[in-house]
Amino acid sequence: MQLGFVGSGAITEAVVTGLMKSRTDIDGVIVSPRNQHVASRLAKTFPTVRVGAGNQEVVDSADIVFLAIRPQIAEDVVRELRFREQQHVVSFVAAVQIEALASWIGVPATINRAIPLPFVAELRGATAIYPPNDRIADLFSSLGTAVQAKELKQYNLFGTASALMATYFGLMETSARWLEAQGMPYDQANLYLRQLFGGLSNVANSSKEQTFEAMASEFSTKGGLNEQVLAEFTRNGGPEALTLALGSVLKRIEQA
Repeated sequence: MQLGFVGSGAITEAVVTGLMKSRTDIDGVIVSPRNQHVASRLAKTFPTVRVGAGNQEVVDSADIVFLAIRPQIAEDVVRELRFREQQHVVSFVAAVQIEALASWIGVPATINRAIPLPFVAELRGATAIYPPNDRIADLFSSLGTAVQAKELKQYNLFGTASALMATYFGLMETSARWLEAQGMPYDQANLYLRQLFGGLSNVANSSKEQTFEAMASEFSTKGGLNEQVLAEFTRNGGPEALTLALGSVLKRIEQA
């Protein structure tokens, strides 16, 4: 199996790194030279990986072509390439529909969309795939969990949920800066919160509880401090602000 990556940024590096750790059936990987630093690092780290002379060589050499390029330049990049009929193309390009990709590719091809997250480098996290495809699901199952969306709306919702990553770290940063303002050194606050949130992530992954509400209740003593923070966060509009933001992101994805 020969894999090609048009675009060699952080997500390409994460996916290739995870695949090299988890698969033995990949004969070769070719990555585009656009980000020379990342492409060269991958080629030096993994003997199976080489850097192509350009995007067309990537397409010519691959059984499965992964498009890992920015939405702003996607159409220009894809239209310049010559794909083979029935070639398999997997797009990581946010908010670009399959119908648009098909028109840019210009020949009959099998097209999937996927949302790999940075943690796939460590074989963690879930990758959403649309439409369902067992071949692509098998690849991404090696990198953690593959979640196959049966309909476009479900895939768009997975994409919306993936936009929570910066907010997660923003919550940690706000907490760390508050602790700093109270006199705690930022480095100490940072270390403590890393351990706290990391531990909670482990609990979420291993808990038998089916809802996050149940987990919140489990970690909230009646009349206790955790209950107080959640209650005040709710009363001051925290959940409402998050709900509005998620709705706005979904609308943006659906209108793209």
